[in-house]
Amino acid sequence: MGYKSSARWRLFGLFVIVAAFFLVGFIIGWFANPPEDEPERRLSDNDRMKLLNEMKAENIRQYLRNFTKLPHLAGTEQNLRLAKQIQKEWKDFGLDSVDLVHYDVLLSYPNETNPNYISIINEQGTEIFKTSLLEPPPAGYENVSNVVPPYSAFSAKGEPEGDLVYVNYGRTEDFFKLEREMNISCTGKIVIARYGKIFRGNKVKNAILAGAKGIILFSDPVDYCAPGVEVYPDGWNLPGGGAQRGNVLNLNGAGDPLTPGYPAKEYTYRYKADDGAGLPKIPVHPIGYDDAKLLLSNMGGQAPPEGWKGGLNIPYNIGPGFIETFNTTKVKMHIYTNNKVTRIYNVIGKIRGATEPDRYVILGGHRDSWVFGGIDPTTGAAVVHEVVRSAGKYMKKGWRPRRTIIFASWDAEEFGLLGSTEWAEDNAKILQERAVAYINADSAIEGNYTLRVDCTPSLNTVVYNLTKKIDSPDEGYHGKSLYESWHQKDNWTTYRDAPRISKLGSGSDFEAYFQRLGIASGRARYTKNSKTEKYSNYPVYHSVYETFELVEKFYDPSFKQLLAVAQVRGGLIFELADSALLPFDFNEYAEALRTYTDSIFSLANKHKPSLDTFEVSFDSLFSAVKNFTEAAQDFHVRKKHLDMSNPMALRMVNDQMMYLERAFIDPLGLPGRPFYRHIIFAPSSHNKYAGESFPGIYDAMFDIENAKDQSKAWEEVKRQISIAAFTVHAAGMTLTEVV
Repeated sequence: MGYKSSARWRLFGLFVIVAAFFLVGFIIGWFANPPEDEPERRLSDNDRMKLLNEMKAENIRQYLRNFTKLPHLAGTEQNLRLAKQIQKEWKDFGLDSVDLVHYDVLLSYPNETNPNYISIINEQGTEIFKTSLLEPPPAGYENVSNVVPPYSAFSAKGEPEGDLVYVNYGRTEDFFKLEREMNISCTGKIVIARYGKIFRGNKVKNAILAGAKGIILFSDPVDYCAPGVEVYPDGWNLPGGGAQRGNVLNLNGAGDPLTPGYPAKEYTYRYKADDGAGLPKIPVHPIGYDDAKLLLSNMGGQAPPEGWKGGLNIPYNIGPGFIETFNTTKVKMHIYTNNKVTRIYNVIGKIRGATEPDRYVILGGHRDSWVFGGIDPTTGAAVVHEVVRSAGKYMKKGWRPRRTIIFASWDAEEFGLLGSTEWAEDNAKILQERAVAYINADSAIEGNYTLRVDCTPSLNTVVYNLTKKIDSPDEGYHGKSLYESWHQKDNWTTYRDAPRISKLGSGSDFEAYFQRLGIASGRARYTKNSKTEKYSNYPVYHSVYETFELVEKFYDPSFKQLLAVAQVRGGLIFELADSALLPFDFNEYAEALRTYTDSIFSLANKHKPSLDTFEVSFDSLFSAVKNFTEAAQDFHVRKKHLDMSNPMALRMVNDQMMYLERAFIDPLGLPGRPFYRHIIFAPSSHNKYAGESFPGIYDAMFDIENAKDQSKAWEEVKRQISIAAFTVHAAGMTLTEVV
């Protein structure tokens, strides 16, 4: 090759290098400074309200009617058909992608040829009474097939027989009263507990710890019938033949019992069925209050303590066993439920973000139901459907959110939050890096009195601001905002002059995202008046009587309250996905931490002599909360002066906000509950439905006065205080200025 040719090649190489540098610079500039038409794709406040007003009550009504015509239990063909229908319609609405994502999880079904029931037998073993096998079907549904009979999913098989003991709600304190004050042992007995107050799985766990060999659950009229209301279909109370289905696992966030902590894919190692996480070791079965009355009416033994009587016209004696006339008869359980690995399907829809596609805002709710799911979950599924339709309509007008929105229709929630947890496990590494927030969309209505919101404290302000823009659907509040009706009906008087916002517990699909992964989460629904309506949840919960007609006739005939919930859930998603600056408020978190610290310290002070004896101090926790408060205040001052035209500065501040919730996650988890990793919030160890603050400290102090080794017990309290103090302080450090 000649000199001139070589020079030409060097000149050409230099040109390529310069061009490459120019191209790289152009790409960096393009992503650092989006093209000028990009902001026009995002919504102004006015446009965002137009999007919310695009949602229609009549559409929610139609979706609810369509989705509840047939039973759609997890793992059944009908639930798969419903998943495919939702997938198709989300695609038609205009989402960028909609996929079915499957997992193979352990589910539980009654034996079709050998039904579950409870009997009373005489001394010869002859049955003299047996409970109902089925609920009487509601009018109009007599010919519907595939209605699963009432059962307790994941119950152990067995035919135990023995004396019956009435244990009130089956709470920890109920068993303490029986054993410590009344000297009644449940060892070797069959216990009967009324539903309510706590999660059914906690009742089963407590019965096992008390030595019972079986537990019967029933819905008492005092808990499942509102005064002055007729039973369904003439009213919304539970009929005497109705019974509550439900799982009786104690998973503590593990997900699929056979693959705890890992996604239940084809390649995943599985434990043997009998060794699965959270499976009860005794038979469990639910019955209606008509059958419960016959079981309880001839109970012998001591009279019930104060507060233990329900709404049946019977003595509610404790037992063990029956009165003298029937003292040779026993109760026998006949439980033949089968557990088997079954395929489930989540529907995952996405709208790719225009500016930050690697930041995810998730709206998820489950699809599966025990029978028709008129309230649980399908009011939530219908609301999600309308949010998706509205978003799709605006996409067709050219809108695209700043961040990616993910819509999820979860499967197998009723069997232990399985669909949502498996997807969280499957995508944990991505979600920990990219998820901004998770908004849950389970049942959208459980009463028709006012709004109820549970969320992480950093979402309080955006919830309040949003509800001030939404019209109240409540009677007598025409022309007023949802915030105003909510504030007047449920004011947070002991804490502040604002509507009450509750802590997140568990019992729904936000669990893995909030408690395990540390993703800011929230939920909203319409609820009853908790001050005057003392019955549990809504009376026909998880029964065959949860129908479309129940909602249309009694709960929300206009569907305007469901529309308001759709606007709250959708509004939160659009605000979080489309705001240039994320709307988190950490001053709210600081205030909540101060309140929680005062509360746990007050609880500890009930043991003041022990605090002094064992030198237990909360000073480090109070100091950490003070440091967090100062860091939060400084952060928000700096945020006010943020240069919004600087995309790197904006991204850095948003990332600080997104990761704050992660800072409260301890990779070691809570003692005995490794999948609950949030140090500030966790479900109560004694009631999965309830949220507990500083759960490590709370659990360490629970019943501590009866601990055999007091020194060791208080050492654990000190350890938990230390963990909490470190975590709060470290979380505050993530809000300090980046240098």
